[in-house]
Amino acid sequence: MDGFTMDDQLDSVDFALAAYRDHGEWQVQDIAAPAFESVDTLSHALRRLPGDGGAVALIAVDEDFFVIVRVDGPTTRVLLSDITAAEEWELAQSALEFLGLPPFDDLDDDDVAPAGDLDLLADLGMHAMDMGVLLDDDDLYPDEMLSDVARALGFGEVFDDPVGLTSA
Repeated sequence: MDGFTMDDQLDSVDFALAAYRDHGEWQVQDIAAPAFESVDTLSHALRRLPGDGGAVALIAVDEDFFVIVRVDGPTTRVLLSDITAAEEWELAQSALEFLGLPPFDDLDDDDVAPAGDLDLLADLGMHAMDMGVLLDDDDLYPDEMLSDVARALGFGEVFDDPVGLTSA
């Protein structure tokens, strides 16, 4: 890790939001620190939400990468948008550890690739192929990618408002 303290890393989180359906309606709320410092703490926080069919965390960090964590009952599924983020960010490292992937040493910008379950939101409307196409778009920032995910799942407007984006 690059000498960032945990406080520095938590301050670099662009946003951390939880989305869940309550009585068929999507709800979005902030996830407060320190709940978003690791996959384990995120999973624990998401399990406390009343969602029909679990909850999804959408976290964007330093305009660099994002993590999606989905819990449904005892099951936790994770997607990290960029494995190279694990060199500097503990949340990204936590995602790799959760996925059972070894730490990556000496990665460069050419090694940018997602890790985890591209199909974790398929039953909600975002299939692996669509997620892969989105992750391949080098012109989008993580907040824009997560906005596209939110729109595909049906809660784009309630996502975009707290994030400060305008829905397309």
